[in-house]
Amino acid sequence: MEKDYYHASPIANIEILEPRISNHNVPLVYFSAKRENVLVYLSNAVEKYCKETGFSYTGNWSKWGPYGFDQSGKQVIEEYYPDALFETYAGVEGYIYSLKDNENLFAKPEIPDCVVSKNPVPVETAEYIPNAYEAILQAEKEGKIGIVRYEEFIGKREEWLRKVVNVEYDSAVEHPEYRHFLQGKFERYLEN
Repeated sequence: MEKDYYHASPIANIEILEPRISNHNVPLVYFSAKRENVLVYLSNAVEKYCKETGFSYTGNWSKWGPYGFDQSGKQVIEEYYPDALFETYAGVEGYIYSLKDNENLFAKPEIPDCVVSKNPVPVETAEYIPNAYEAILQAEKEGKIGIVRYEEFIGKREEWLRKVVNVEYDSAVEHPEYRHFLQGKFERYLEN
């Protein structure tokens, strides 16, 4: 039985998904076997924050992916700052593109349910998502993803967040858009 794979984008009418350089510095197209796992890619908090605050940038946007996977492989989104989910996804529309398994797709074992392609991949179907925030909350309600709200997260992992923000800031010398985002959202943690 053929398996469906999913890819999300805010861009409409994509017919062929082209490999792009991600945070891993290799041009690939990423897919998930779980539709709900791609909802987080309908918006990028860094890009959205920069545009909303008038920060001009023409390079490749740094990605902000505040999620991981629990022991069962279920995606868990964490709010690293108050109302992060709402600010990033509320009112954001986009598309989930899907296709059947094919010879261009290869497993990416370090990411649960993920496959990638080094080659352009034709889209088979597209699903319009009118509000990414509502779609994420629905996936949580259905038990398909988990969400750790800011109040719960910060009570347990504030020191970890402080360290990560500083490491990320220091290593983003060539990404002023990412530094702008980190300054705007985590200024109280920055030691510079």
